[in-house]
Amino acid sequence: MKKKVRFFRSVNFKFALTFILILLISIEIIGAYFIRGLERSTIENFKTSMDTQAETLTSTLGNHLGNQDDEVNSQQANEIQRVLDNNDSPDVLEMKVVDEKNNIRATTSVSERNMVGKKNDDPYIDDFSTKSLVAIDEATSDRVQINVQPIQSAGDTVVGALYVKSDLEEQYREINKIALIFITASIIAVFISMIVAVLVARSITQPIGEMREQALRIAKGDYSRKVQVKGKDELGELANTFNQLGERIAETQEAMESERNRLNSVLSHMTDGVVATDRRGKVIIINEMALSLLNVEKENAVGRSILALFDIEEEYTLRKLLENPDEILIERPSADKNLDNVLLRIDFSMIRRESGFISGLVAVLHDVTEQEKTEQERREFVSNVSHELRTPLTSTRSYIEALAEGAWQDKEIAPKFLEVTLNETDRMIRMINDLLNLSRMDSGNYQLQLEYINFKEMVNFVLDRFDMMVDEHEKKYRIQREFTKRELWVEVDTDRMIQVIDNLMNNAVKYSPDGGVIKVRLMETHNNIILSITDQGLGIPPNDLNKIFDRFYRVDKARARKQGGTGLGLAISKEVLKAHGGNIWVESREHVGSTFFVSLPYEPYEEDWWE
Repeated sequence: MKKKVRFFRSVNFKFALTFILILLISIEIIGAYFIRGLERSTIENFKTSMDTQAETLTSTLGNHLGNQDDEVNSQQANEIQRVLDNNDSPDVLEMKVVDEKNNIRATTSVSERNMVGKKNDDPYIDDFSTKSLVAIDEATSDRVQINVQPIQSAGDTVVGALYVKSDLEEQYREINKIALIFITASIIAVFISMIVAVLVARSITQPIGEMREQALRIAKGDYSRKVQVKGKDELGELANTFNQLGERIAETQEAMESERNRLNSVLSHMTDGVVATDRRGKVIIINEMALSLLNVEKENAVGRSILALFDIEEEYTLRKLLENPDEILIERPSADKNLDNVLLRIDFSMIRRESGFISGLVAVLHDVTEQEKTEQERREFVSNVSHELRTPLTSTRSYIEALAEGAWQDKEIAPKFLEVTLNETDRMIRMINDLLNLSRMDSGNYQLQLEYINFKEMVNFVLDRFDMMVDEHEKKYRIQREFTKRELWVEVDTDRMIQVIDNLMNNAVKYSPDGGVIKVRLMETHNNIILSITDQGLGIPPNDLNKIFDRFYRVDKARARKQGGTGLGLAISKEVLKAHGGNIWVESREHVGSTFFVSLPYEPYEEDWWE
């Protein structure tokens, strides 16, 4: 349905409005410049004319004005009055002559004739100096030009002054009349220009309107009609080009339809790997992400069968993919030989024409390696937690059942059963607390309580506690300390750092032989504090070194469980060191012993800083 464009939204109106606005702006600029120049020129000419007239008149009055001691010479006063009257003009409002004694000798103002012979009270005539200024008439509030010229005698002696007040307001009125004429002419010009602009705009937009009608017909699929060419100007050339465009569109419409559908399918999945084929399954388009995921070169992929590209020729056929285009999982070697294989999920979709003809296939590749790895870790974690909790729960249940069946009456057996039950319960509580701490660290909800401490004193505090427990422990051990002599001040969470050292010392004690030596070294580098704890235990096999900090991982599960460990101590230590910006690692030799290293960032401070 054709929608009629309102006049105020049409190109005609916009064209006319633009033309008129440009014309108005031009007229305003020219008018402002013209009126301003006219005003400046008129006022300056008027002032110059008044100054010249005053100067000419003073030279004439100098011959008639003489010094009077006691009385005014009547003949001389009449002569001066005659000179003023002869030089009076419409532009002059008042002229008067004042002698050297400041007495008024003559004036052209009828209302002030009675002031002749009396003292002058006009403030502009005070020192008989030359003056030319603009003032406001107190009687009429009009602008007036004031000229004061000294009158000199033949001997260049000042014998009086000439006061001339001229009508400056009349000059401004004349300027306003000229400005009004200019504005009236401008308005008439604008109306005439508006009519011309609308006619010109219509002559331009009419062919454009016809081309718009043709464009609507082409949009509906009608390519038979042509735009009528009415001239050989640019619009005529545009009409010819428009007709040629319609012909080209008709010729390429079907080919573009197929390409457009294929392009839409590819563009909709550009964030992942995308592979497009023709109807025979040959690769025709493959993006950079797909090349990276499949670890192939573009030259080796384009033109190749998609089944061979994905290495699924034995399990699938092209017909099977077309009939059942579900997702499949494939495993490909990583571009980095040091990394594991890449697991890819492939989603297929068909490219169909409007007729239903299948013209190709699109495969979208998603890297799900990390998802599968995370899912596997989750399954292993749940399995480990279930196993670790089931063992103490089963043991606890067995002893409680025995007590319930009457063993509680045996004074020798009942306390032992209760002690085992309490120990297993404590181990489950420790495990749950450790899991909660790890969960807080993973979610980022845990906040470190940082404070500056003497790290060497803190390590000594923990080791002193282990020295005191030697007699109570079933195994005898000796702690050997090798500390730097310098005091080491660092900002750490004291409780968490003590927990890390406790975990490492407990492991060293557990896995050291009876009478073994545990060496604890504390040293400093330029940017780090290094704490190492070395035991003389059985050591860790090389295959287990990379997994020792995983949750629930134990080298000797039976022995570790017998010792009461949860398998989470090293994992918690790793997270605590990571939160401090530090690191933890292990070096070990089987049947020789293990050394755990703790590294913390350290910035040395001068001793007087603490003072």
